[in-house]
Parts: sequence; C-alpha cells; structure tokens
Amino acid sequence: MTTLTRQDLNFGQGREAGPAGPGAGASGLAGFLERTTGLCPPAVVADVLCEFLEVAVHLILYVREVYPVGIFQKRKKYNVPVQMSCHPELNQYIQDTLHCVKPLLEKNDVEKVVVVILDKEHRPVEKFVFEITQPPLLSISSDSLLSHVEQLLRAFILKISVCDAVLDHNPPGCTFTVLVHTREAATRNMEKIQVIKV
Repeated sequence: MTTLTRQDLNFGQGREAGPAGPGAGASGLAGFLERTTGLCPPAVVADVLCEFLEVAVHLILYVREVYPVGIFQKRKKYNVPVQMSCHPELNQYIQDTLHCVKPLLEKNDVEKVVVVILDKEHRPVEKFVFEITQPPLLSISSDSLLSHVEQLLRAFILKISVCDAVLDHNPPGCTFTVLVHTREAATRNMEKIQVIKV
C-alpha cells in the first residue's frame, strides 16, 4: 500500500501562478511552490496532491499495462522519468476525476484515493491506495522544505515504477477506476446539501 501524507505537503500560504501540466520538469513543483503567495494552505496542498495523483495514475496504468504501451510518452517529473498517456479521452477522464477531488482535498475531506484495476468482469484485481492525513501547518520559508517535498514525491513515483517486479501480471482486458474515500464529516455535509436541494 502506498501512503502519502499531507504532512509533507502542507506548505503554508500560496497561490498558483500557472498550471504545471503533465510532464513538467522537476522545477515545476519547486517553481510552483516558490511562486506561491496568496491562497490559503489547503488550496496549495490540493494543487500539489492533484498534480502528484495525476502523475501516479498515469504511471500505474503504464506499469500495470492496463493500456497499450504505445499510448504513453516518456516525460520527466520530480526529476525522474515517468510515462504519461497521450490519449485525449483517458487524459480527460483522469483530469475530470481529479478536478472533482480537488475541492474535497481543500476541505481536508479526503481520507484516501484508491486506483483500482478491474478485470473484464469489473472485479478488482489490485488496488493502489493513497492515504491522505492532516498534519500541523509547515512553513514554506526554506529551500530545504521544497527539496524535501520533491524528494518525497520522487520516492513515491520510483516506488510505483518498480512495483511491477513484485506484483503478478494482470489478466488481459483490464480497466481501472478511481475511488475517493471521504471522511464522515464530508458525507454528512453532502447529505445536508441534498436535503436542502429537495
């Protein structure tokens, strides 16, 4: 199980100067964090987590051969090579999913994000679990913090890259889904919203 905690990603106050799309170089994260100056910390954390999760999902799909190798291109992220899909519909699905997750991350309502590989009958054959926890606030004042965060994200990406060596091959014709597990408070808030709308 892969565990990513927000403790290493809660940077303090910041504002995104521009999107660092898939495949941005190692300077993408550091540059993004260095340019941050105005949003509340949860928005910065959500941006960084979504960026990481996007790269992780693409890499999982590549490493676990859910889609043909030919639809992936080598890019560099967190100063390591990664494989990112160049298929427009797949990319849009991943982006849309993370777009829905981002507001929940900003409110600290996400407990975990799970990438589930499904067989032809839509039965789960494996899961990649990213647990999200809330740490105390950290300052973004030092370059060492930026370097530390990038190093942690790089370690996760490398871990995903080599997981194929320890896992069995998946059956042919697999698909995937992304599940978001929310905290109980988020569920109660959603129920309240639904009652009000009725």
